[in-house]
Amino acid sequence: MNFELSEEQEEIKRTVREFAVKEIRPHVMEWDEAQHFPFEIFRQLAQLGLLGVTVPTEYGGTGLGYVEYATIIEELGRVDGSIALSVAAHNSLCAGHIDEAGTKEQKRKYLAPLARGEKIGCWSLTEPQAGSDAGGTRTTARLDGNTWVLNGSKTFTTNGTSADICVAMAVTDKTAHKHGISAFIIERGTPGFRSGKKENKMGLRASDTSEVIFENCGIPRENILGKVGEGFVDSLKVLDKGRISIAALAVGMAQGAFEASLDYAKQRRQFGKPIAEFEAIQWKLADMATEIEAARLLTLRAAAHAESGMRVTEASAMAKLLASETAVRVANEAVQIHGGYGYIKDYPVEKYYRDVKLCTIGEGTSEIQRLVIARELMRES
Repeated sequence: MNFELSEEQEEIKRTVREFAVKEIRPHVMEWDEAQHFPFEIFRQLAQLGLLGVTVPTEYGGTGLGYVEYATIIEELGRVDGSIALSVAAHNSLCAGHIDEAGTKEQKRKYLAPLARGEKIGCWSLTEPQAGSDAGGTRTTARLDGNTWVLNGSKTFTTNGTSADICVAMAVTDKTAHKHGISAFIIERGTPGFRSGKKENKMGLRASDTSEVIFENCGIPRENILGKVGEGFVDSLKVLDKGRISIAALAVGMAQGAFEASLDYAKQRRQFGKPIAEFEAIQWKLADMATEIEAARLLTLRAAAHAESGMRVTEASAMAKLLASETAVRVANEAVQIHGGYGYIKDYPVEKYYRDVKLCTIGEGTSEIQRLVIARELMRES
């Protein structure tokens, strides 16, 4: 059992870290304040091969494994969770679903440009009345000759206003419940398909989140993704792997908050010495570092399982649960260590504090993760 990254993986980690520090960090607060989605950075990310990380090379991807992918998301999240979140939604959800269930033709037509970074992807499952209960989807799709006609709306879609390609779930058979939901690929510019309200969020503000609306939106019959009625089932498989990226995102942001706190504690002086010399601060830092490392190892374990083709439902839920709740605790302590300065935007921990909370909500709340884990435990017993 090897707990260390390989030399190649370490090189990927260094490359992404250097890029994030040089190209992203100087603009983090500017983009956050303006809620600006930085297309210019995504072009550079594409050049580094980071928009098709696990996509096979035959479809324009880099063909790397989930350990490399988790490492990449962590390093981006360490500097800016917004960029990491948008990259994760593009890779794990949109491209991941097409890779999971798409035909060869769909992969050539849609997955390849996503992997090359020529197009940005989004994935729409959640609706105003169907959040944790995704089986309550109300968006419908009916077949009219050789055209699927979609009607309904989605909410909380990451990259919703920026994406060129959307994968969305819609009901094709109301009597079949969860087995009556199908997945579809919709291109930007299709009549009847548009972005709705862009959400004004507490954190991760440079990653756009919006409604996606379908009004008699007609798409070709061949744009159904996977089998009719199996869209929800495939979505669960996509979410299993997607939760690994959210866990990695949480670990990255926690690491960034910890490093900022450690640096601050060494510099900030009270009562004639750096506050890092006070036991109360040392214990906080020790707990933060220990919890982050535990979350990282659980995340990499889930990534290794995914890479080997193992079932990852339990492992990814555990990783996301621990990593996301750890990140919230770490960010809270980071603000506390900074004192009053932690509450102002001149210091990075204020942003980490706002950003990390999403990780306990997106791609399944902490409560849902506990239900998933418990169900898997019962299944195993």
